[in-house]
Amino acid sequence: MTFTAASINWDAIATELAGIEAIADPNQLTKLSLDYYDFSPILAAQLGHKRANLVVRPTTEAEVLRVAQVCVNHRIPLTVRGAGTGNYGQCIPLDGGIVVDLTKLNAIHWLKGGVACVDPGVRLATFDKQARPQGWEWRMYPSTYRTATIGGFIGGGSGGIGSITYGQLRDRGNLHAVRVVTLEDTPRVLELRGDAVQQVNHAYGTNGIITQLEVPLAPAYDWAEAIVTFDDFAAAAQFGQTLSDADALIKKLVSIHADPIPQYFAALQTYIPAGKSCALLILAESSLAPLQDLVAEFNGAIAYTKPATDAQKGINLAEFTWNHTTLHARAVDPTLTYLQTFFFTLENVDKMIREFGDEVMVHLEFLRVNGKAIPAGLQLVRYSTPERLNEIIHYHEANGCAIANPHTYILEDGGRKVIDPVQLAFKEQVDPYGLLNPGKMRAWFEKYPPTA
Repeated sequence: MTFTAASINWDAIATELAGIEAIADPNQLTKLSLDYYDFSPILAAQLGHKRANLVVRPTTEAEVLRVAQVCVNHRIPLTVRGAGTGNYGQCIPLDGGIVVDLTKLNAIHWLKGGVACVDPGVRLATFDKQARPQGWEWRMYPSTYRTATIGGFIGGGSGGIGSITYGQLRDRGNLHAVRVVTLEDTPRVLELRGDAVQQVNHAYGTNGIITQLEVPLAPAYDWAEAIVTFDDFAAAAQFGQTLSDADALIKKLVSIHADPIPQYFAALQTYIPAGKSCALLILAESSLAPLQDLVAEFNGAIAYTKPATDAQKGINLAEFTWNHTTLHARAVDPTLTYLQTFFFTLENVDKMIREFGDEVMVHLEFLRVNGKAIPAGLQLVRYSTPERLNEIIHYHEANGCAIANPHTYILEDGGRKVIDPVQLAFKEQVDPYGLLNPGKMRAWFEKYPPTA
């Protein structure tokens, strides 16, 4: 049966949840029901009016179990939220109900042998401040590193700064174990290990409420930052590929931006003249010296460096890359949107530039896929109509590129493009009433269409 918010006595629900912070203020409900969905003009039209009826903030796994039981008893949809820094409406409640904000479930339980056990609400930057003195840090993180939580990143993210070395979150070995609360008649806690974690990894919270994670870490290097400028984009792109392929140069970020994208970066204007393309880099300080010869090989110029000793001072280059690039560009021109593309080869990049020119401005992020560094992209698109946007997507897909579509909130329609029978079977087990983030998993709503 389709959920009807008016049929619920929300004051009574809040009473049942006594002792757990509950938020019903309309302004707070708006803030805690949305993410950065409006990067997409398609999602902006579809999701901007969606709101939770109640937001709760548990602080322990036992409280999460209580929330789950209330939702099951009253058949209330439940949507899980971290810091809300996603871009695809992952945490937006399509059918109202309860949003569970996990930012106060934020304990760090242990760190040993290069693995950490943490609660989902642990903020990525907060954790690294504690881990780095022990010689460890997260393997990868989004450009929203300062505010994002590990649970939100695992549930709704895919990769980021560090993916040049460690690939994507769903790659085997990047998540060791999770504890998950179910929405069965009597909710319980399951522990998933090994490949079984993929049942909830990047599943938008449709397959359980993650309450604890074991995540492998990376050795913490002294990271330096650099901006390299180039007269033409082709040289910048080839430089990025060569640097990414150079195993002896230790790097965390290789981000390439075609002119005129750097002109959207107000804080970097001093270093990147108009008409130049650029590379934004984070690499081990010990790799700065050999980097100079590689820059010279591609006729680039090092316009800016920041030593590791100044890591917490001034400009943070990571905050101009990945989808922060889109954020900066939209601050200047809100009509811009973006795509997420696996180009696989620089030949494909060149093909798309020749086809679309300045309509689709190329921004590359290099990452490791099956042991090989490839160019992926978060291109900026001069948006005109949904039809034109779809034409651009289809042209990419017909010419050797793979699009992870950021203009849909449906799990399967974004990146993987296929229904995962394993994820569906797990959801049938742990969420038999389809209460977890309903409307986001195509496999579920096609098998179990909503009824009046």
